[in-house]
Amino acid sequence: MRLSFFISRRINFSRKGTFLDVIIRIAIAAITISVAVMVLTTALVDGFKDGISRKIFGFWGHINIAHVAAKSNFDNVPISANADFTRILDTLGRISYYTDENALHRNNKSLTKGGIAYIQSYVLLPGIIKTKETLEGIVLKGAGKDFNWENFSSYLVEGKLPTFNGDKPSDEILISRTTARRLNISPGEKLIIHFIQEDQQLRRRFTVSGIYNSGLEEYDKKLALADIRKLTQILQWDEDMVGGYEVFLDDINDMDVFDDYIYLELLPTDHFSETIKRKFPQIFDWLELQSINERVILALMILVSIINMVTALLILILERTRMIGILTALGASRVSIREVFLIQAGIIVLTGLVFGNLLGLSLCYLQDYFGFIKLDEASYYLSVAPIKIDFYKILLINVSTVVITMVCLLIPSYIISRIDPIRAIRFN
Repeated sequence: MRLSFFISRRINFSRKGTFLDVIIRIAIAAITISVAVMVLTTALVDGFKDGISRKIFGFWGHINIAHVAAKSNFDNVPISANADFTRILDTLGRISYYTDENALHRNNKSLTKGGIAYIQSYVLLPGIIKTKETLEGIVLKGAGKDFNWENFSSYLVEGKLPTFNGDKPSDEILISRTTARRLNISPGEKLIIHFIQEDQQLRRRFTVSGIYNSGLEEYDKKLALADIRKLTQILQWDEDMVGGYEVFLDDINDMDVFDDYIYLELLPTDHFSETIKRKFPQIFDWLELQSINERVILALMILVSIINMVTALLILILERTRMIGILTALGASRVSIREVFLIQAGIIVLTGLVFGNLLGLSLCYLQDYFGFIKLDEASYYLSVAPIKIDFYKILLINVSTVVITMVCLLIPSYIISRIDPIRAIRFN
């Protein structure tokens, strides 16, 4: 056994009940709290970003395909519902692509993590809901037989989901709780929506089948779901025309790759595609700000760990000044003596990491199961603080904490080389 490890073990067994024991316990507690905060922060920020992103993608998909003449989100320019690219997209799996680093050399390819899960057609049509008391602007989103209701089923708060797979266009409509409260409408009631088409005013009657609440106030206050066939009739389109397509992917990280592939390889020249991040950049820019907050908190917690461990190491050295003098007088090298204290510091850090991970992960699982932390849904789009545990990030936090802290401890450990052995032996 190396001398440094042997002495470190003896110190551990001989410090029980001493002032040094109290200092080490405080140091371990500080590391534990810092690591727990870092683990919890990472899980909360990742869960927050994932929860909101899933809601937005549930509304609009990952990639949107429309006609180039559609200059805004609510412009309606018809495209064919039977285009060749739709059949390709329905069966498109993982694709290979050149990364930016290899684009010039073309000697290596990467493969996407997943393929296309499904696509669905849509039409967007603005209108005005008129009741006896008030007027309310609304945007109807047409959903067809290919619409995946799984994303909306969890948002249903009253009534039932509309049925759009009958032989005739349905008059049912799904409105948000925000709209229902403003208009004082309940499921089963009828409402009149006014549309402007070619300078003519059109009126259509709809029946409220259900009420949803996604928590995304920006969309809830203006979006309702109706039968796509009903909307194409209002627009006087042919039955095989739609306003666009929403593409849903297996993995969100493949979004840019599939967007480029669809636009460059599959779409005709009068069509275009864009990711939802580019279509609605404001909310995703806001989500990226949360990542900055996460990095600031992690940096502060690591700084706290460093300051705490430097203080503990200096106290450890001062408490063992006499021992340092005796070891030096017996011929021990300065390096081996420094190793003794660095090993002690390493034990403190590793102990704090173990307890910190246990505490942090326990809090994460408790929040995920019980949802103790509540949020204002109108401000944060979520009613409960979500948790998403990324074990790779947690491993990175642990490794970074150990490496950065131990490297920073090398500097105060050099104090040992300046201790005079004769004065140290006399030190009491």
